Amino acid sequence: QVQLVESGGGLVQPGGSLRLSCAASGSIFSIYVMGWYRQAPGKRRELVATITSGGSANYVDSVKGRFTISRDNAKSTVYLQMNSLKPEDTAVYYCNAHHPLTVSLNYWGQGTQVTVSS
Repeated sequence: QVQLVESGGGLVQPGGSLRLSCAASGSIFSIYVMGWYRQAPGKRRELVATITSGGSANYVDSVKGRFTISRDNAKSTVYLQMNSLKPEDTAVYYCNAHHPLTVSLNYWGQGTQVTVSS
C-alpha cells in the first residue's frame, strides 16, 4: 500500500511558475514509476509526465520544455516544476504511483488545484 499526498497547487498568473510535490509513504518508493496527471473541468484525466525509478522522464507534448518532473528517493517525494504556465494548464493535478511489474499496485493522491489566470 502506498499513500500519496500532493501539495503546492494554487493560483498563478500566466507565465508564472509553481512546483508541485507529492510525498509517498507506506512502501518502497524507489521501485515505483511515479507520474503526474491532470484533469480539467469537463475533460478526461490526462497524463502529464512520468519518471522511472532510474530517473527516465517522459512528458506529454503540451508541456515539453515547460515542465520538469523529478524525484528524490531518499525523501520518497516526486516533484513537478511548472514554468511558463498557461491558462490551459488549469486543472486538478494528481500524483500517481504504479509498480512496474504488478498492474494492481496503482495508487493516486487526492489532487491539488492549479489555476492559471490573470
